[in-house]
Amino acid sequence: MKIIKNIFAVIGLIALSGFFIFGMQKAPSDADEVVLEKNTSLVKDYNIYALEVPMDLNFAGEPLPLDSPDIYERMDRELLVNTYWQSNGLLMFKRAQKYFPIIEPILKENGIPEDFKYLSVIESGLTNAVSPAGAKGFWQIMKTTGRENGLEINSNIDERYHLEKATKVACKYLKEAKVKFGNWTLAAASYNAGKAGIARRLEEQNVNDYYDLLLGEETGRYMFRIVALKEILNNPSKYGFNFTKNDLYKPVPTYKVKVDTAVVDFTKFAKKFGINYKILKIHNPWLREPHLNNKSRKLYHIQLPEKGIYKTAP
Repeated sequence: MKIIKNIFAVIGLIALSGFFIFGMQKAPSDADEVVLEKNTSLVKDYNIYALEVPMDLNFAGEPLPLDSPDIYERMDRELLVNTYWQSNGLLMFKRAQKYFPIIEPILKENGIPEDFKYLSVIESGLTNAVSPAGAKGFWQIMKTTGRENGLEINSNIDERYHLEKATKVACKYLKEAKVKFGNWTLAAASYNAGKAGIARRLEEQNVNDYYDLLLGEETGRYMFRIVALKEILNNPSKYGFNFTKNDLYKPVPTYKVKVDTAVVDFTKFAKKFGINYKILKIHNPWLREPHLNNKSRKLYHIQLPEKGIYKTAP
């Protein structure tokens, strides 16, 4: 009997505790319901879809043989990877608005198809990147290649970071590669693997087309990545990217100042033009030190933002 009484006592305590805990819990508020509704909406809006690979994709007017199963699958992979790497994709849209207007006319002037602007996208993400091998700038130019093509590269100046000059060097390389290989696709692939590397593999495998080559991972994906970025950047809404023109980065209006002497202190130089050293470097990343030696009295053009663009402390 005592055991039964103890059991009922425990049950009673549990019941009282439950009523107490329940009483302490507040009823869902309107704010809670809004959050729940928002979260539910986010889940409903975020879906992963298989993508339809357009069968008319091309690079510089040269079609991809998408009726071949392996080519189709490799193209599908790059479309998926670059569509669902959303943060990177949106950054590419933003940067393209700022830098393509600089790159496009140089390509046109040098007889290079406009599609090659997408090569700079996959090379550097439209940033002054540095590779583990030492390639630098938007076009990822190696030191030897840069010097061979007239770029000044030393501890004081590195014109691989000069977008206009580096783009011209890339154009020169690509024109030579087109003459060597006969088409723009192989010319573009050689930008990654080198002209000698592509030529050797073509000979070893007894083929004459990029899409017939067995290549390493990086060069094997190279053209598919370029074409994927071209397709996505030209069709944002089709691939789920939503933005307005105001969301994109804008070119900053600048003017050029000629300098043919040494500059002892770029901080003081910048201040004379109403900006600070940081802003000077943003527009002239090829200036690698806080001074300019210039013993040869070479003429340089330093870009400065138009007055009022940046608000700097006095």
